[in-house]
Amino acid sequence: MNKNNGALAHTNTMEKLSLLIDGLSSCLGRIFSWLTLTMVIVMAAIVVLRYVFQIGSIALQESVIYINALIFTFGVAYTLKEQGHVRVDIFYSRLNEKKRAWVDLFGSLLFLVPSTCFIIWISWDYVAVSWRIREASAEASGLPFVYLLKVVILALPALLLLQGISEIAKSISIIKRRDP
Repeated sequence: MNKNNGALAHTNTMEKLSLLIDGLSSCLGRIFSWLTLTMVIVMAAIVVLRYVFQIGSIALQESVIYINALIFTFGVAYTLKEQGHVRVDIFYSRLNEKKRAWVDLFGSLLFLVPSTCFIIWISWDYVAVSWRIREASAEASGLPFVYLLKVVILALPALLLLQGISEIAKSISIIKRRDP
């Protein structure tokens, strides 16, 4: 009896962790999705300024790169949560829930976790150097915040790893669930 209570508590903890991570991913995904509208407005302003008023702005053009990076970075975990990433599912869609959970578990453990950890590890020095020198745009009138932009190189795999932990917890919960 006590052993079952411990397993139940462990499952509840995993589910709570998963819900917390899912909530964070959803919140960030919704907030940063609004930047797509911002990017469209900035792109329209660039076009109008250039072709109507013959005014060019390197900083404004670079801001589109920054906005796009933020949209992609903070949307990637939400996309994983919503199962929106590209999947070659010749067999996956035909599997029952438990077998899909096994596929998701092994995929996360064999591919997602090592890949995200490797990206964080390999990118750390690159981002650190950028911060140390306070890297700015190579263009004289460009944005002076390249070092801030490079933080997303670490944020993306970190958020993806976090959501991967949630997906692993969900898979384990499904696998451990008793069939009726």
